[in-house]
Amino acid sequence: MADVYIVEACRSPIGKRGKGLAGLKPADLLGKVQVAALERAGLDPMDVDQVVGGCVSQVGEQTFNIARIAWLSQGLPLEVASTTVDAQCGSSQQATSMAASMVGAGIEDVVMSCGIEMMSRVPLGSAMKDGSPMGENYGNYYQPTSQFMGAAMIAEEYQITRQDTDQFGLESQQKAIKAWEEGRFDREIVAIEAPILNEKFEPTGETRTISKDEGLRETTLDSLAGLDPVPGQSIHTAGSSSQVSDGAAAVIMASGEACERLGLKPRAKIVATTLVGVDPVTMLKGPIPASRKVLERAGLTLEDIDVFEVNEAFASVVMAWEKDLGVDHDKVNVNGGAIALGHPTGSTGARLITTALHELERRQGRYALIAMCCGGGLGTGTIIERIGD
Repeated sequence: MADVYIVEACRSPIGKRGKGLAGLKPADLLGKVQVAALERAGLDPMDVDQVVGGCVSQVGEQTFNIARIAWLSQGLPLEVASTTVDAQCGSSQQATSMAASMVGAGIEDVVMSCGIEMMSRVPLGSAMKDGSPMGENYGNYYQPTSQFMGAAMIAEEYQITRQDTDQFGLESQQKAIKAWEEGRFDREIVAIEAPILNEKFEPTGETRTISKDEGLRETTLDSLAGLDPVPGQSIHTAGSSSQVSDGAAAVIMASGEACERLGLKPRAKIVATTLVGVDPVTMLKGPIPASRKVLERAGLTLEDIDVFEVNEAFASVVMAWEKDLGVDHDKVNVNGGAIALGHPTGSTGARLITTALHELERRQGRYALIAMCCGGGLGTGTIIERIGD
């Protein structure tokens, strides 16, 4: 496969449920981020061959190929086609892998990947409100379960305690607060103007600019210890689980020839990607085999990786991954993760790639590994290599 270069990656701030971004429809938020990515790259939208977007709850305001609707909602060229994919929480990371594959195979020269989830407006699980998708035969092979139960089973398997997850949740918040205080997220954020809503969730006619992640909160171990567990388990609480959030992100990739022809600056190279299947009952162990497989494909070891971004769906997911692979904890989610920042599911994969790229540039590192667990028993993995100064 030919080399695939990331030339731009950016994201919206991550909004808390019902707060700063909630007045925007999904297409409008994603469209704003798509435009920002184009402008930052200095790229004419007519030079984009395709857009591949990720979204989990493809229903209501997020249906009808939301990546396409977002693009058209900004008056961008109708000739540029879009596709929306669903790999659950890994949707926009898989969208990035698919976009990279098109460029690497020579099918297209420039492809944008992106992701959106407005969980304030389209709650997770909305697509199942009229019935389960499991059909008649699924139960013959697997016992339907929840992500809450999957996280608890992982904690039990890896002997992770409530105290362990509380400590992990505290560290996520502390790292995210420090990252914002030091301006580490500034370069990747697209400030978003959004309508203000009243207590009835209706627009007031006024707007405000959202420029910072809204999920950060000062806390202590004592405070976390006092929180009730999430449904169906005793290990995780709201303080050690990912937040329900709103957000969007976009990544633009191009071939070497396109970079030269269009004057684009390569910032990183896609080294390897993968999507793996795991037990859909425990469901959330995907980052473990995905990391092993993507490292093997890249011909790299854990010691070669400077930055790890592993989605904090639940604390036990990342802690089990660290234990199983023997990863240096100090290289993992160095700016906090979904516990502190939030997890707008369909956009998180592209958000993690965006954050990993900017962190590599900040510390002048070489390689980053990004991995996610996904509902239904999937795991995503991507390795990127920083290019240039």
